[in-house]
Amino acid sequence: MNNIIRTVHAAKSYTIGEITTFALKDVSLEIPQGSFTCIVGPSGHGKSTLMHLIGGLDRPSGGKVYIGDTEISRMANNELASLRGKRVGFVFQFFNLLQGLTAIENIEIAMMLAGIPESKQRVRAEELLAVVGLTEKAGSKPGQLSGGQQQRVAIARALANDPDILLMDEPTGNLDSVAEAEVLDLLQGLHRQGKTVVIVTHSDEVAKRAERIIRVKDGEIASKII
Repeated sequence: MNNIIRTVHAAKSYTIGEITTFALKDVSLEIPQGSFTCIVGPSGHGKSTLMHLIGGLDRPSGGKVYIGDTEISRMANNELASLRGKRVGFVFQFFNLLQGLTAIENIEIAMMLAGIPESKQRVRAEELLAVVGLTEKAGSKPGQLSGGQQQRVAIARALANDPDILLMDEPTGNLDSVAEAEVLDLLQGLHRQGKTVVIVTHSDEVAKRAERIIRVKDGEIASKII
C-alpha cells in the first residue's frame, strides 16, 4: 500500500526570548493511502500540532512532510493552499460552520472558494447532504441543528472537493455518545469507500474504530499499533 502521508524527522519549536519549546521532536511516520488512522495522546502533547503539519496548515521547524510524493514543507504559500484545497478535507471539534448560512450553503461555499462552477455547486452539495444523511436539513442553519448534525454538515463540507485525505481534530469531542457513534459510523463508511481518514483524539473509544493507532507523548511518537 502506498503512503499518502509521510513525515521524516519532523519537528516544531517555538522560541520566545531565549527559551525554545518543542511541540514536536523528531517525528517520523507513514500513513498508507486508504487507511483509517487515529493519532492518540494526552492534551498538550503535540497531536494537533502534528495534524497541522501533515495537513499543511503549519510548517515544521525541521524535517520534512510529504503528501504523496510531494514535499509540502517547502512549498510556496499559494502552491500549498492549492494542494490543500484539492487533496485535504479538514474537520474540527467546534464544527466551524458559518452561522448565517444554511447547511447546503455551508457546503456550497467551500466549492465556491475552490473555483467550482456555480452551476455544479448545488447538485454536489445535495449529493453530499444525502451521503451524511441530512437531505431534509438542507435549509436549516447551524443553530437549528444538533451537535451531531452540525458535525455531519462539517464532514460534508470537507468532502466538497472530493479530497484524498480527511484530517479531523477531535471531531466527536463535543458530541454525546449517540451522536459520536453516528459520526464514527459515517467515517468508517467513507473509509470503506477509499478515503484516507486520520483522526486526532484523546479518546480510546474513538481509537477503537481505527485500523492503525499512533500514540504521541511529550511531542514524540510513543508507540504505533498497525
